[in-house]
Amino acid sequence: MKAYFLLCNGCEEVEALMTADILKRAGIDTVMVSPYGMKDVMGAHGFHIVTDMQFGEANKYDEFTYSDGDAVVLPGGMPGTKHLAASKGVVDMIKHYDHLGKLVCAICAAPSVLGENGLLDGHEATCFPGFEGSLGKARFVGGPAVISGNIITGKSLGCAIEFGLAIVTKLMGEAKASQVEAAIYRP
Repeated sequence: MKAYFLLCNGCEEVEALMTADILKRAGIDTVMVSPYGMKDVMGAHGFHIVTDMQFGEANKYDEFTYSDGDAVVLPGGMPGTKHLAASKGVVDMIKHYDHLGKLVCAICAAPSVLGENGLLDGHEATCFPGFEGSLGKARFVGGPAVISGNIITGKSLGCAIEFGLAIVTKLMGEAKASQVEAAIYRP
């Protein structure tokens, strides 16, 4: 299993790294990707992140390079979410993954990127309070993490563990998610 995390300048660092950590603990290959022509990304709170790879020239998503993934994950944060929405490569990738029925996951403000591109139509979803109007034709249900078909949305940074566990559940089953949860919640 492989999940691609799309990180733009201004992303919420903890949402990206906590979710990636949960997936790694489950044995899922996590790959941090910058949609810029460079690997360096500056998070919303000033943390510098060096991604594993970057999109090609002109912010272009190459479906052949990224076709081996099982999920694409968009962390929220501002202005990171705005940068995700403005990236043709990001939009192309999430649409392609959705078309193939692969997991498309977004947390906090980032579900708005899915909503603005029609990916949430007919799905249940959650998001950071105040972004409900950007979910397109989704049915807002709140909650920390929502699985609806091939779409997983998370509410906020404080729900990153639940969001990550929802992705693990969908990719590897409830038993694996329970195993990871038990390992991180031990007193």
